[in-house]
Amino acid sequence: MAGYKTQPQWQQIQKHLPAKYQLNVADEPTEEWWQHKGHHIHLDTYRNASAPAKVILFHGVGTNGRQMSTILGRPLAQLGYEVIAIDMPTFGVTQVADGALVTYDDWVQIGVDLVELVELEHAKEGRPIVLYGLSAGGMETYHVAAKTRHVQGIIGMTFLDTSLFDVRLHTAFDPLTGVFGAYVMRFLRIAGLGRVRVPMRWVSKMRALVNSPEAKKSCYQDATSAGNNVSVAFLDSWLSYRPAVAPEDFTQCPVLLTQPAADRWTPIELSEPILNRLQRVSVTKVMLENGGHYPLEQTALDQLVNSSKEFIAKCTKSRN
Repeated sequence: MAGYKTQPQWQQIQKHLPAKYQLNVADEPTEEWWQHKGHHIHLDTYRNASAPAKVILFHGVGTNGRQMSTILGRPLAQLGYEVIAIDMPTFGVTQVADGALVTYDDWVQIGVDLVELVELEHAKEGRPIVLYGLSAGGMETYHVAAKTRHVQGIIGMTFLDTSLFDVRLHTAFDPLTGVFGAYVMRFLRIAGLGRVRVPMRWVSKMRALVNSPEAKKSCYQDATSAGNNVSVAFLDSWLSYRPAVAPEDFTQCPVLLTQPAADRWTPIELSEPILNRLQRVSVTKVMLENGGHYPLEQTALDQLVNSSKEFIAKCTKSRN
């Protein structure tokens, strides 16, 4: 199956990263394929049987797994951790099952099943599993952790409650979309138009994905990430998803927010409604200096790696 070795777009995108975060042939992740309910799901992996912890990386609705490998996967692997970056169906190079209509609920369940698979593979080792999610992937880490007892920590670059009007208003393409978008998606899905696909950048503030105009051009040219089309059914399910455990009742694991300080899409104010409700677990917030939504800036990336390393080490210590 074709993977990232034959997909040039990610290499164009990574050229906008600092040199130390660009992959080369010697340190690219191993590409694996996981069969899940008819999907051929792509995994970027840095396997390490002696690693003190395992980290699973979730992308958002404007990125893919390979973009997670560049900014955090490879750096964490170099620090000795085992890392897996997944391409959720309809993003990256994952091959979607014939006829499947993928929803956000499917993404969450796939995340849960991957955690359970990783735990089963290493049941006797007792190594903690930590989740990282960028953008919409941040809230996905919470949604996954709320459905499995095998997660010892979650790191998110934003935790967005899409049921909140202010979140929808400020993350949508424009105010009109923010006000009416969720209702339109629900109506279209009920009307039987769930399979209709629309460019993600038509409904979201994708123009704020990165703070570099040249990098944005490269991202838009990638049909597996920022240039992707998504179905009405996916959008409706994403905007209407409710977690299995309310934040007030969440006791599973500590939480780290790694918030880019120059994020023009999802500033920290949009994550605080969720984080303020997490009263029964430890919540830490780290601001990534000058970082954009998908951070390309070296200072921000270095802070992301260092804060993640410290957080994972604490999760490892508490597990042992």
